[in-house]
Amino acid sequence: MSNSQGSHRAARGGRRAAARTAEPPYPQDAPAAEPPPYDAYETYETQPGQVPGPRQGGGQEEASRAGARRAARRRRSGALFGAGPDALRRIIPQALVVAFLAGGTTAFLANDKAVRLTVDGVPRTLHTFADDVDELLEDQHVSVGDHDIVAPGRHEALTGGDEVVVRYGRPVALTLDGQRRQVWTTAQTVDGALRQLGVRAEGAYLSASRSSAIGRAGMGLDVRTERQVTFLADGRERRIRTNAATVAEALEEAGISLRGQDTTSMPPSAFPRDGQTITVMRITGSRQVREEPIPYEVEKTRDDSLFAGTEVVDRPGQQGFRKVTYALRTVNGVRQKPKKVAEHVVRRPVTQTVRVGTKPLPSSVGGADHLDWDRLAHCESGGRPGAVDPTGNYGGLYQFDGRTWHALGGSGLPQHASASEQTFRAKKLYVQRGSSPWPHCGRRLYR
Repeated sequence: MSNSQGSHRAARGGRRAAARTAEPPYPQDAPAAEPPPYDAYETYETQPGQVPGPRQGGGQEEASRAGARRAARRRRSGALFGAGPDALRRIIPQALVVAFLAGGTTAFLANDKAVRLTVDGVPRTLHTFADDVDELLEDQHVSVGDHDIVAPGRHEALTGGDEVVVRYGRPVALTLDGQRRQVWTTAQTVDGALRQLGVRAEGAYLSASRSSAIGRAGMGLDVRTERQVTFLADGRERRIRTNAATVAEALEEAGISLRGQDTTSMPPSAFPRDGQTITVMRITGSRQVREEPIPYEVEKTRDDSLFAGTEVVDRPGQQGFRKVTYALRTVNGVRQKPKKVAEHVVRRPVTQTVRVGTKPLPSSVGGADHLDWDRLAHCESGGRPGAVDPTGNYGGLYQFDGRTWHALGGSGLPQHASASEQTFRAKKLYVQRGSSPWPHCGRRLYR
């Protein structure tokens, strides 16, 4: 507890004690002097700069009143000093109590401070016994929160003549150039809040006027500052300053129109940023339908009746085809890659079935293994197992015709058989007929 608080509390306690214990200031056996009448006191009303003077009136009336006051003082003096020792013993304790109360009152008055309290711009001057700012606010029932401003600080000491300022914080749901955030301000108007938050308002779009008041409950505020945006359209550059909310609005302000499939390098609904360059894309488009083949699949099965390396096609495969629709576009005169947008199958492919031989080939054919079959194959087909003559009647390493090939036990076409099987069947043919099946190249068999 501070000295000042103790002093004025002691003063109040002293007055209560005096009221309980003090006896009448006059002796019991002597009648108390009658107080002077109200008219016996002089009253003054002063104007600024005027010295109080005696009341105006007749001299006889003033003299009679002065005499009455002197008589009253003589009666009071006689009652005090004409009393005996017992009366003095009663008066002295009372005088001590009065002196104590007078000292407490002096301390009480010394701790009284005149301060100026301004709450949200409303000032008032008041007297207080608070020791610091926090105690003053509590006495005046002024509550403050984390977002409020108190100056000087809440724990600063108070002296007479101080000024305390309280500014309440207000929440603002601010959307600034498309970015939403919650901020606090102690400003009471939109204009003050913008200055306090450092938002440039010149040329900006505001959802509320700058003079609009911001209540304690706060408000929502949409601000779009003025920005510089550059458009590249039709081979020209156009630079504008705008507070538009979308690219489409900025385009309209720049006097640029979009037709048909035209668009921009940024979505028309996007927010245009300061210093941004946006390209207008002039688009022309068409559609084209193309027929495309569908490859067939090959299905192979193992067959132990065929020599290993031999494949026989039982069902030839057949390609299908489909109609594909492509979107063709040119952007600013440049053709773009076609984009497939639809397709329709006209004919489905037919799967090819093939039998694959697994029967081991004989290691040799008696009477033919010593011949030079490589030289014969090179002469007949250039050493190519899949070779076919220009007429299409002969095929393979040794240019078999189909009838001879089947007579030797071959399946399918000779050019489809493996090189080892073709050589095996050529040896069998040599055993049966010698080199006569190869009238031009047969002599190559002999080294």
